[in-house]
This record gives sequence, structure tokens and C-alpha cells, in this order.
Amino acid sequence: MMKIIDAHMHFSNITRFVNMAQSISLVNYSEEGLKREFEQSDIIMGIGMGVNESKRKSFPDEKVQNPMNLDLESKTPETLRYCAGINPFCLTRESIRGLEKDIELPAVVGLKIYPGYYPVHVFDKIYEPVYKLAEKYDLPVVIHTGDTFSYRGYLEFSHPLTVNRLAAEYKKVNFVIAHFGNPWVMDTAVVVSNNTNVFADLSGLIVGSQQRVEELMGERLFIDNIRRGLIYDKIYHKVMFGSDWPLVPIAPYIEFIKLLIPEENYEDVFFNNAQRVFSKIR
Repeated sequence: MMKIIDAHMHFSNITRFVNMAQSISLVNYSEEGLKREFEQSDIIMGIGMGVNESKRKSFPDEKVQNPMNLDLESKTPETLRYCAGINPFCLTRESIRGLEKDIELPAVVGLKIYPGYYPVHVFDKIYEPVYKLAEKYDLPVVIHTGDTFSYRGYLEFSHPLTVNRLAAEYKKVNFVIAHFGNPWVMDTAVVVSNNTNVFADLSGLIVGSQQRVEELMGERLFIDNIRRGLIYDKIYHKVMFGSDWPLVPIAPYIEFIKLLIPEENYEDVFFNNAQRVFSKIR
């Protein structure tokens, strides 16, 4: 089987993640469940997106401290690396020092910001220390874009076109547009194509059970809409597989992504591109 890197998934104790996993019978949101799904699909590594919530049990949580990590269990599985998550409302000098300390850990392979969950534009000066650290340590910055897994989303902040300005201002930093900017896939395609330092992942395009994945795989308009973005300038060398687990079972999601990608590009999308973008995992 082809080796796979899951470039966007979760392993944090977020209430909505736990509840969603419980509603999907095939997802066991635990280290045991993760191991089983990785073995089933020959996934050799996953990159978790650091995100936490406080006792309020509500994300986005404006009080949670930086940097956010993977806290589902007391120990992070050996098959996982992660992007340290950033809460822009708690970016103090002390937290920046803490972030730099965490960046030096072998498990930290990138940074993650959450526009749309937090009402702060990606090019806001509040993130400047984060981008400077990304440049200093040659780490990519993953950016939530598109719809939010929250009823309190600020969608004007999560549009992928905002990344175009950011990429122009920080040319030495690689940025990843998460979720292919869905539903703004053509805008994402333009930004990825026009900027050498912008990439995208294909996570979270479907949220739900295996049955839900199979239903949408049969919806031609849904499939063709995403394909249209990928075909634009043939950006297969700049997009990565990601599942957004536990919001979907991994095996059927892999089959869905294979529908979107020409077979000759499988190795790049499922493995090689993640190694290039997250250079620390090599």
C-alpha cells in the first residue's frame, strides 16, 4: 500500500470533537482508535492541529493560554506531530517566549492560527511575532479558512483571499490554507497558484459518517466543484491530504480524496508534499 501522511487532524479534548466522534459509530476518538485507523490505511504519521479549551468547554475560547497543543490524553502518540495553536487574544510577551520554547520540541512541526473562530484577520499586526518565529525556525503556518465547525464563526475573517496579502508581506514563510478554503475553492486555487509560499490541505471537505462520505461521493456537482479548484493551474504539487479526524472516519475519506486526484499525483498529495511543507518531519 501507499504510505500516507495525514497533514491535518486532531487529538485535543474539545467538547464538540468528542461529541461528533461519538455520533459517528466508526470513530473511536482515542489513541487506540487512532492507531487502528492509521494501521488500516497505512498512515505513518499524522499532524495534529493544536487547539485547547478551558473549563468553559467552548471553542473558540478567548481565555485559553498559548501555545495550544494536543491534550486528548496524557501522552501524545508517537505517530503524531503537531502545529502549536495560537489564541490571538492571549499573545503576550510571556506566551511568545513559551511558544518559542515549544517550537524547539521535536514534536512541533508548524504553527496554527484560527481566523473565523477568532475575529482577527491573518494580516493583523498581532500575529507578527508568530510569523517572525515561523521564519526564524523555518516552520509553516497553517491557517483555518472557509466554514467553521462552530455556530459562532466570523466568516469574513476566514476567507482564503486574505492569505494573498499575508503571503506577499511574509515571503520567507510558507502558509497552508486549511480545508482548501471550502466553499471558496476557486479563490483558494488562485492564491495557491499565484504565491510560491502558499499551499493547501484537503481536510474537512466532508464532516460525518462513512455513509455521509459515500453519499457525497455520488454527488457530481459536489465533486466537480472541488475538482475545478484542483484543475486550476494543476496545483497537485501544492496540496496535501488531511482528514480532519475525528470529524470523519479516515479510510472512506481517503477514497473520497482519490476521486479528486489523478492517480499519477497520489504520491505527491498523500505523502511527498507534506514532507516538503513540514520539513521538520523528514
